[in-house]
Amino acid sequence: QVRNDLTGVLYGEDIEISDTESFSNDPCTSVKKLKGNDVRIILGQFDEEMAVKVFCCAYDEEMYGSKYQWIIPGWYENLWWESWINSSQCLSRNLLAAMEGYIGVDFEPLSSKMIKTISGRTPQQYEKEYNAKRGDGQSSKFHGYAYDGIWVIAKTLQRAMKYLNATNKHQKIEDFNYTNHKLGKIFLDAMNETNFFGVTGQVVFRNGERMGTIKFTQFQERKEVKVGEYNAVADTLEIINNSIRFQGLEPPKDKTIIQEELRKISLPLYSILSALTILGMIMASAFLFFNIKNRNQKLIKMSSPYMNNLIILGGMLSYASIFLFGLDGSFVSEKTFETLCTVRTWILTVGYTTAFGAMFAKTWRVHAIFKNVKMKKKIIKDQKLLVIVGGMLLIDLCILICWQVVDPLRRTVEKYNMEPDPAGRDISIRPILEHCENTHMTIWLGIVYAYKGLLMLFGCFLAWETRNVSIPALNDSKYIGMSVYNVGIMCIIGAAVSFLTRDQPNVQFCIVALVIIFCSTITLCLVFVPKLITLRTNPDAATQNRRFQFTQNQKKEDSKTSTSVTSVNQASTSRLEGLQSENHRLRMKITELDKDLEEVTMQLQDTPEKTTYIKQNHYQDLNDILSIRNFTDSKDGEKAILKNHLDQNPPAQWGSSDPSRTSKDPIEDINSPEHIQRRLSLQLPILHHAYLPSIGGVDASCASPCVSPSASPRHRHVPPSFRVMVSGL
Repeated sequence: QVRNDLTGVLYGEDIEISDTESFSNDPCTSVKKLKGNDVRIILGQFDEEMAVKVFCCAYDEEMYGSKYQWIIPGWYENLWWESWINSSQCLSRNLLAAMEGYIGVDFEPLSSKMIKTISGRTPQQYEKEYNAKRGDGQSSKFHGYAYDGIWVIAKTLQRAMKYLNATNKHQKIEDFNYTNHKLGKIFLDAMNETNFFGVTGQVVFRNGERMGTIKFTQFQERKEVKVGEYNAVADTLEIINNSIRFQGLEPPKDKTIIQEELRKISLPLYSILSALTILGMIMASAFLFFNIKNRNQKLIKMSSPYMNNLIILGGMLSYASIFLFGLDGSFVSEKTFETLCTVRTWILTVGYTTAFGAMFAKTWRVHAIFKNVKMKKKIIKDQKLLVIVGGMLLIDLCILICWQVVDPLRRTVEKYNMEPDPAGRDISIRPILEHCENTHMTIWLGIVYAYKGLLMLFGCFLAWETRNVSIPALNDSKYIGMSVYNVGIMCIIGAAVSFLTRDQPNVQFCIVALVIIFCSTITLCLVFVPKLITLRTNPDAATQNRRFQFTQNQKKEDSKTSTSVTSVNQASTSRLEGLQSENHRLRMKITELDKDLEEVTMQLQDTPEKTTYIKQNHYQDLNDILSIRNFTDSKDGEKAILKNHLDQNPPAQWGSSDPSRTSKDPIEDINSPEHIQRRLSLQLPILHHAYLPSIGGVDASCASPCVSPSASPRHRHVPPSFRVMVSGL
C-alpha cells in the first residue's frame, strides 16, 4: 500500500519511475534488472535481513559509489548490519563499501527545537524526565507520539465540549456513543482543528493524517549521521550545513546523461599539414616558373613544356584538396560540409588525371615516334596531346556528373559506443563522426579506382616500351616508373589505413594528407629535378642526336617488342655490305691502273740497263703511289669513308748512280737518271690527271698538272658520293 501511494505521488510530481522490482528471497536478479535499465536512484522497502542481501548484490553488480544513491528505511536498529552479516555470502568490508552513503528516511521521534511544548516542557526536558521515570526498562521510539497523542485527545474533548455548550446545551459530552454520528462529526472537526507544538514537533492533522517531521540520516564511515529534516506542515526541507557527503563531486544523476561529442580534426594537426601543403605548392610554383622561363631551351622544349605545365597544375590541385579534407563540422556548417564533400572529390580526381594524364601523353608520343616500324617521319604536336588529356578528363567528368546526379554525396553522422568522461564527471560521452557517403558508395568508388588503375597500367606499359630511348630530354620512362611505383604503393597503403581508422578523424586525415603530399611531391620532383640539374650542369648532353642505344637487354627482347629496332639493324647491315662491295671493286680497278702505270714507265726506258736501274730504284715507289686506306666505320655504324694512304717510305736518291756509269757515251745520256727524272716529273702528273676521273677521283680540271706534291690534297674526307681520293705524287 505504501508503494502504491508513493507511486501515485511521484507520478503527480512528474517524476519518472524507470522500474519497479519485487522479490521475496534472492534480490540479485532484481538488482541486475535495475542496472540494466540504467536506474541510478533506488528507493528500497525491506527489513534489515533483506537489506544485507540487497547491498551484497549491489556490490557484486558495482551499483554503488558516486553514480548511485540508495534510499532505504531509517527505522532499523542501531548497527543493524552486524546482526545479519553472517547470513550473507559477502565480506563485511564489501558490505560496508556498498552501504557507504545510503540515506535513511524515518520520522523524527522528538523535535530538535528548543521550544516549550503545550505541556510547558521542551522536547529535551521531556526526554530527560521520560528516561528518568522509565528506569532500565526498554523504551519505544513512539513514546513521544503517545505523549502528544494524549494531548491531542484532551484538546479534542475540550474543543468538543465548548462547541456543545455553545450550540446545544441539552447534549453533553457524556452522551457520546459510537453510533452517534452527529457527535462523531463534532469530534472529527475538533481534531482537524488541532494545532499545537508538541514534543514530536508541530501537531497538525490533514485528512485524518498526522503531519509530522521526516528525518534524513546518511551512512558515513560505519555510522548514521543526521543530515536534515523535512517539515510536512511548513513544507520545508532543512539540510544541516556540510553534513551530507556524496561519493562524487556532485550528487548522482538520476540516469546516465549522454552527451554527444563531435570528433573533430585537431587544429594543431590541421595547421602543420596545411603548412606542409603550402610548401609543396610553393615548390610546384617554382617548377612552373622554371618551366616557363626556360621553355625556349632545347632541353625543356623537347620535353613538351605545355605538358609539364599540366603536370604542375594537377599537382597543385591535389595539394589544394588537402585543405578541404581538413574542414569538418567544427569549422563549417552542416550544409557547407555537404558541399565540400563533392568539391574535394572533384578536385582530387581532376588533379590526379591532369598530372598523370599529361605525363602518360608525353610518353605515348615518344612511344609512337620511336616505335615506328616503317621509319617514316612522324610529327605529333602538343595539340594532339592536349586532346588526349582532355579525353581523359572528359571520362572523369562523365563519371563525376553521373555520380552527382544519380547518387550524390551526403553528410552522414555515425554514432559510436558510449565512453566514460575523461574529466571524471558522471556523464557518458557518445562520439559522433561526420562522413561523406551515399547509398552506393562502394560501386562508385570501384568505378573510379578501376579507371585510375587502368590509367596507371597504361603508363607503366608506355614506360616499359620506351625504356631504351636514349634521349633524356624525351624519355622520362625511368622516372615515370618510379613515380607510378611510389604512388601505387602509397595509395594502396593509404586507402587501407584510412578505411581502418574511420573512427579516428585525426589519424585518417593525417594519413590521407601525407599520402597526397608524398605522391604529388615525388611526382613533381622526379619530372623536373633531373631536368633542372641537367640544364645547370650539361644542357647539351640530354639532347644529343642519338636515336637508339642498343644493349644486351635489347637483343634479348621478344621479337614483337623489337620489330622496329630489328628493321633498323637490317637496313644498316645491308648498307654496310654494299659499301664493302663497292670498296672491293675500286681496289681491283686501282690495281689494274697500277699495272698500266708500270707498263708506261717501262716504255720510257730505252735500254735494258736503265730498265734494271728503274726497277731497282723506283719500282717500289711507283707501286706505292696509289693505295687505299682501310675501310673505317663511323661511331654510329651508319657511315663509311674510303681514304687514300701513302706510305712514308723515303724516296731513293736519284743522283746516287753507279760511278762506273759516268764514263758512258754521250749518246746514252738521254737515259741518264737526270733525264728520266725530268721526263717522269712532267709525264706522270699528266697521266695521273688523265685517268683519275675514270675511277671516280678528282676532276681533271680541279688542279693543275704541275701542282707540286706538297700542295695536293692528302687524307681529306670525301663527300658522301664515296669517291676515292688519291695521294699527291
